[in-house]
Amino acid sequence: MSLSWTPALAGSLGSLLAGLATAVGALPILGIGRSAQRYQGIMLGFAAGVMLAASFFSLIIPALAHLHQHGADKWHAALVVAGSVILGAVMIIMLSRLLPQPDAIASPDRNPFDRRLWLFVLAITLHNLPEGLAVGVSFAEGAYTEGTATAFGIGIQNIPEGFAVGGALALRYPPGVAFLGALLSGLVEPIAGTAGALLVAHFTPLLPWALCIAAGAMISVIVTQIIPDLGDDPSSGPHIGLIAGLCLMMILDIALT
Repeated sequence: MSLSWTPALAGSLGSLLAGLATAVGALPILGIGRSAQRYQGIMLGFAAGVMLAASFFSLIIPALAHLHQHGADKWHAALVVAGSVILGAVMIIMLSRLLPQPDAIASPDRNPFDRRLWLFVLAITLHNLPEGLAVGVSFAEGAYTEGTATAFGIGIQNIPEGFAVGGALALRYPPGVAFLGALLSGLVEPIAGTAGALLVAHFTPLLPWALCIAAGAMISVIVTQIIPDLGDDPSSGPHIGLIAGLCLMMILDIALT
């Protein structure tokens, strides 16, 4: 095999292992199963906290650092981040209008939260694409130490995200389906990682945009789909879950970057 393909292979493998970490995080869901419904507020709060921390510490802040590293001034960086966050939010808003509204679902036994749930899963999956891209790009530049560190850091961050996705899905679906959904949400990373490693010159300038579009999508889902449900819960569980998810993800993001 040609030596020139080595960085691409390393990027593919690194992003694959990082993506599989979502399955590690979702493993407890196989044991919790349907009992997750008893902790719906806590699970959704935890998911919202993880997404909120990831939006800033995993996506927006790395995008700003990437822009500054490649010569962008403060105004340029600020406008790129703001514009792409808005674009991501608009994408989710438009998509939510295309999906069936709760009162438009004909089947009486179909839970109206399904629509919101799959928007949440979509936002997490969308956020995994630029993370996989970042892994592939870091390996493709020939910095194996940096690439390994990036893959390891993102993989560790993916563990609570996998639990969040699996936990949310377990509220409406069997444990096996919830676990599979979490796994698939992470397997988009090697696809993006391979593309980033092979086409690094094309994807490097787009990386900040991709990171912040994903951040905008996740923030939009938090505000429009999750927070309203948490406000209807009179207990303190959702708020505890949100703070726990936010702090855990924030610690991992800060400690591993």
